[in-house]
Amino acid sequence: MFCCNSQTNGNEGCARHALIHQIAVVFAIVLTIFVAVKTLYAWEAYRTVGQEKVPPSTITVSGKGEVIAIPDIATVSFSVVGEAKQVADAQKQATDISNRAIAFLKDKGIAEKDIKTTNYSIYPRYEYPTRYTAQGGYSTGERVFMGYEVTQSVEVKIRAIADAGAVLGGLGSIGVTNLSGLTFLVDKEDQLKRTARSGAIADAQSEAKNLARALGVSLGKITNFSEGGNYRPMYMMKTASYDALGGAESAPAPDVPAGENKIVSEVTITYEIE
Repeated sequence: MFCCNSQTNGNEGCARHALIHQIAVVFAIVLTIFVAVKTLYAWEAYRTVGQEKVPPSTITVSGKGEVIAIPDIATVSFSVVGEAKQVADAQKQATDISNRAIAFLKDKGIAEKDIKTTNYSIYPRYEYPTRYTAQGGYSTGERVFMGYEVTQSVEVKIRAIADAGAVLGGLGSIGVTNLSGLTFLVDKEDQLKRTARSGAIADAQSEAKNLARALGVSLGKITNFSEGGNYRPMYMMKTASYDALGGAESAPAPDVPAGENKIVSEVTITYEIE
C-alpha cells in the first residue's frame, strides 16, 4: 500500500512517488509471469527428456490426367542470309529476301503481330587456305577475309493451320536459307492444362481413399503436393535449304499433318493418416 503526506513531500513529490510505485508493481507482475512461463517450459523439457518426437504417419499417392486436343496453331522459323564484301551489300541481300518472305506471309493472311524477328546478326567471314604438296594438304595458318555475312531469323505463327504446308512451300521458293522448328500447338492451352491437372488430382484422391480404406486408416491433412507432366509435344521438320526446296521455281507444298497433342499432368500428394 502506498501512502504519501502532501504536506511533508509536496504534491509533485507525491505524484513522483506514486508513479514509481506503479512502475514497480507492473515490473513485479511481468517478472512473475516470465518466471512462471520459464518454469513451465523447463518442466515440459524435463518431462520429455529421452523421448523422441514421433513424426506423423503418412501415405503418398500419385495421379495422372490426360487431355487430347487437336492443334489449331502452327509455328515455324526461317532464316535469310546475305553475303558480300561490304556490310551494306550483305544487308541489302538479306533484306530483299526477308521483305519478299514477309510480303508472301501477309498475302497468306498472316497478321503482322504473328511475324517476329528473333535474331539479326552481322559477322565477318574468313577462310583458311589449304596448300597441297606431295605429302598432302596442310593449312598455311593464314586467315583470308572473304566479306560479311548477315543473318536474320524470323518466327511465324500460322493460325490457319490448313495453310501450313503452302506457307512452307512458298517460303522455300522465295529463297529462305532454312526452315526449322515446325510445331503444332493449341491456342488455349492453359485451359487444357487446368483440366488435365484436375483429372490428375481426382485420380490421386481416389487412389488415396482406396488405400486408406484397405489399410483401415483415415486421411488427414495434405502435407506435400507436386506436379509434373508433358504439355507440349514437338513436331520437327528437317532443315530445308533454298536449293533443296527447288530454288527459284515454285516448291511443292509439303504434307504436314498436325496430328493430336496429348496434354498430361502428373501429381503426387502426401497425406497424414490417423
